[in-house]
Amino acid sequence: MMDKSMAIRHFLQFSDFSTEEHEWIFQRAGVIKRKFKNYEKYHPLADRTLAMIFEKASTRTRVSFEAGMYQLGGSVVHLTTGDSQLGRAEPIEDSAKVISRMVDLVMIRTFGQDKIERFAEHSRVPVINGLTNEFHPCQILADIFTYIEHRGSIKGRVVAWVGDGNNMANTWLQAAELLGFTVHVSTPTGYEVDQDIAGIRSSDSYKVFKDPMEACRGADLVTTDVWTSMGFEAENEERRKAFADWCVDTDMMRVARPDALFMHCLPAHRGEEVEADVIDGPQSVVWDEAENRMHVQKALMEFLLLGKVA
Repeated sequence: MMDKSMAIRHFLQFSDFSTEEHEWIFQRAGVIKRKFKNYEKYHPLADRTLAMIFEKASTRTRVSFEAGMYQLGGSVVHLTTGDSQLGRAEPIEDSAKVISRMVDLVMIRTFGQDKIERFAEHSRVPVINGLTNEFHPCQILADIFTYIEHRGSIKGRVVAWVGDGNNMANTWLQAAELLGFTVHVSTPTGYEVDQDIAGIRSSDSYKVFKDPMEACRGADLVTTDVWTSMGFEAENEERRKAFADWCVDTDMMRVARPDALFMHCLPAHRGEEVEADVIDGPQSVVWDEAENRMHVQKALMEFLLLGKVA
């Protein structure tokens, strides 16, 4: 189990860690990824168990956490909505008290952020947010690590967010405030980012643009997400009309910096939020970005359980 001398840390949103702690995670992710690429066995989490609780469907989150934990020498318990039903079969607080006595680490992918916060409050082990309606911190860890790999430090850079003011957008704003870059946000009317929900102190690290083309102008990174996130499928047709002008196309990439990267957290719908020529083009790093979920999450799990290792 976890070293009792260490205070329990959770990663429920990007702002739970300091700037310096994020920089440590990125550094360790690079080290751990190199070991993986060199087929070098690295089992710091031998005999540790990760519980993964899914109330929302998942491909990348499940594979990246499960494969990552096995690669670190640990084991995984996988629970779906039918197995666990947080807050339905029993109070979330009771589930947290029971599950956290049997495992070393818990990852939860659910709907409201309040659920994961209540679970963490009663957990004896670290809890990781695998996605909620409000935040997706592990994805932004992967995105920034991918940017660092390709272009170096993100400090002072410009990230263009084109699309829905959703959990990804909220997390990008938190990251910008902590890591010293700027986000250009362009969303359709009615789908704006809420600064209070995003949980940021000021608007100094982001600018809002009505025109997505202007948001992309001079950007170092252009990124987007599906128009309809999980849980909002009833709004699909309405969103399709509202977001028609927020498809990242080659014209948007042309006004960004010549060496600008394109990212998408996937799954992607070519012809909706992004043109095929962009996501499958030379500036796209979406496959590196997807793989890097696994590597940054390994660094995150190592940090939460072992602290800063040499």
